[in-house]
Amino acid sequence: MLDFSLSKEQLDIKERAHEFAVKFMRPVARKYDETGEWAVDVYKAAFDFGYLQALVPAEFGGAGKTQVEEAIVCEELAWGCGGLYTSIMANGLAMTPVLIAGSPEQKKKWLGMLAEEPRFAAFSLSEPNAGSDAGSMSCRAEKRGDKYILNGTKCYCTNGGYAEWYALFCSTDPNKGARGTSCIVVPRNTPGLVVGRSLDKMGQRASNQVELYLNDAEVPVENLLGKEGMGFIIAMKTLDQTRAAVAAGGVGVARAAYEIALEYAKTRIQFGQPIFSNQAISFMLADMAKKIEASRLLTYQAAWMTDNGLKNSKQSAIAKTFATDTAMEVSTDAVQILGGNGYSRDYLVEKCMRDAKLLQIYEGTNQIQRLVIAKEIQQGN
Repeated sequence: MLDFSLSKEQLDIKERAHEFAVKFMRPVARKYDETGEWAVDVYKAAFDFGYLQALVPAEFGGAGKTQVEEAIVCEELAWGCGGLYTSIMANGLAMTPVLIAGSPEQKKKWLGMLAEEPRFAAFSLSEPNAGSDAGSMSCRAEKRGDKYILNGTKCYCTNGGYAEWYALFCSTDPNKGARGTSCIVVPRNTPGLVVGRSLDKMGQRASNQVELYLNDAEVPVENLLGKEGMGFIIAMKTLDQTRAAVAAGGVGVARAAYEIALEYAKTRIQFGQPIFSNQAISFMLADMAKKIEASRLLTYQAAWMTDNGLKNSKQSAIAKTFATDTAMEVSTDAVQILGGNGYSRDYLVEKCMRDAKLLQIYEGTNQIQRLVIAKEIQQGN
């Protein structure tokens, strides 16, 4: 039998995450959106609540949460602030390659580090000339004795300015293309690694994205995750697992905009009645509600499949695309419902709209997600 209800434990997780968003995120969301500063107090609280280290297994000192539980939390955090949510969620993204391909010793070292105190890691896949086409990366790792020598540039590295280590993808055999890609853990203090400036963004300004410059950076061979040439597979498996958390972020941002628009429509009086009484407005809100509900169900399905060891390339791509497109549509319509007020910074809907845009771009653009979906259905999946 199908059961669409959350368990008592999951409901408690949802309530606790919502309380966190209300207490620690909403009050400072506008501040960090304007300044782009690193929200130290928020992230310390997130660590205390177990959110930074949520996916670290209990045996390594973490919370050992499931992907469904992670999705539940991420919706609430994104409801609180899309930018702050991204910083917290991206810690789970960074640790996933270690969870997938790390040895017990590597997991103890790199994941255990994140469970000790408020620390960040970063997932580093994109390059200036290798974004959607991750298989064409030029960042090179040359093996010399017991070390890899890394050279190249990485970009759009979320949390990169504050990370203790990077799950960094590079080419160990340029002649093999994607099959010559490997994933190596690069500590922040690696000689030859230079962290570039923080990207100045339209939205999600509270999150941190940087470029990384590697100039003969030396890393021990023991930092290789899995085997040489497994990097592309590790990256794709990682994204299959983590896209549910991005989809959940889309649900949270959409819900935030929808709730503001709904309350406004009920209280804004024009022509002697609330504007909600106008079918043009009420139908917009009805469409928002139906798309948010559908997005959440798709998100839970993708997360549930990961938790149950099922291949979910198609489902995670569908969830990510649908939910983040919904976030963009809902937040745009929310601005429209509020009219001039929606376009002003007096209301959060304009921030929701700016934050939603990035959700359609990172962890694989929604155009790339459609390619993934098309490939899966072509293969009969």
